Amino acid sequence: MATFTRDTEIFRNEDMLREDYQPDSITAREDEISTYTAALQPIVNGAQPRNIFLYGKTGVGKTAVSRYLLKQLQRDTEQYDDVELSVCWLNCTNLSSSYQVAVNLVNQLRPVDDQISTTGYPQQRVFDILYEELDQIGGTVLLVLDEIDHIGSDDEILYEIPRARSNGYLSEAKPGVIGISNDFGFRDDLSPKVKDTLCEEEIHFSPYNAPELRAILEERVAGAMYDDAVDDAVIALCAAIAAQDTGSARQALDILYKSGEIARTNSEKRLTEEHVHQAREKLEQSQVEHGMRELTKHGHLALVAMLQLAFEQETPARIRDVYPLYRRVAEGSNVDPLVRRRMHDHLADLAMLGILDRQMKNEGRAGGHYYQYEFDVDLDIVGDVVRDFDSIALPKGVTARIE
Repeated sequence: MATFTRDTEIFRNEDMLREDYQPDSITAREDEISTYTAALQPIVNGAQPRNIFLYGKTGVGKTAVSRYLLKQLQRDTEQYDDVELSVCWLNCTNLSSSYQVAVNLVNQLRPVDDQISTTGYPQQRVFDILYEELDQIGGTVLLVLDEIDHIGSDDEILYEIPRARSNGYLSEAKPGVIGISNDFGFRDDLSPKVKDTLCEEEIHFSPYNAPELRAILEERVAGAMYDDAVDDAVIALCAAIAAQDTGSARQALDILYKSGEIARTNSEKRLTEEHVHQAREKLEQSQVEHGMRELTKHGHLALVAMLQLAFEQETPARIRDVYPLYRRVAEGSNVDPLVRRRMHDHLADLAMLGILDRQMKNEGRAGGHYYQYEFDVDLDIVGDVVRDFDSIALPKGVTARIE
């Protein structure tokens, strides 16, 4: 008997539920597509492309709509002899400066055996190399900078590229920038000159509501799952959970996919609402674990200090209780501790991530007001994460409980 056999009851094509799947059509984004199409129209007319800035939360369709429309644009411009269109995508998640963005754009445009080093060049020299590559391509070149907010305040490249042709740096290429951001505040933090240049056309992608998410799920389910594997109630529940939480299609699809995996693992032929609730719990746990692992060093130190107090049943705890423990853990780990106020910021970050619960207490004139913290997640989950902190000297009380 075979160890592995094809799925014949739950998933017909599970790739259709994955993050990197690009649908043939876009659901529930008609207004955004209309605005986006109008902003791209100058390209078809052979004119200088407009610079476009898209913003909205993760999973609301910014990248999917961009890929869909730009694919259509490339196809439709092929019929015009006077329009040569090239599209270059760059995900800026791990890039924190204009210099790094420019280097990575150059290396995207160059062959693999002709890459430039990520260090050692003056910034203007990297810009010049980028202009040389763009002119060599020629025609209209759209540079799509996804997750552009990761570059922070170092936004010089967002000013340089759109103005490169008018400033005489380009003669053969007409560049356009499409910036995509999950951070609503990033636009406001741009320098005034960049804001005037980049944000010629702004498109805001609002969170999906429950009916929109349901329509998206129904469209995917038709191809991704067998007809009898899921019913309307399950789809409606996945859509409702995501709509109430983030308004993200990605979250709704993840819950549905995880529900299917749970059903398949249990050798069940049909998804139920109980599978959905289990999937939500597992995904939330995974998200919390990821959040803890991605904290800074001082975030990890604050987490360990809180865990020690929790194991000692000394929570809810005030900052005055946490800080001495934090200092001892930091010094034992050969890390210079932060001042109390800065360390408090890390506790606030843990609360924002849903790892800690923060409550304000007000004792009037005598005691004033202060915050108390306690864990809002299972301590076993925290212990599993903390066990992997190799560079932190864990207190004996923590070590004894997690080993």
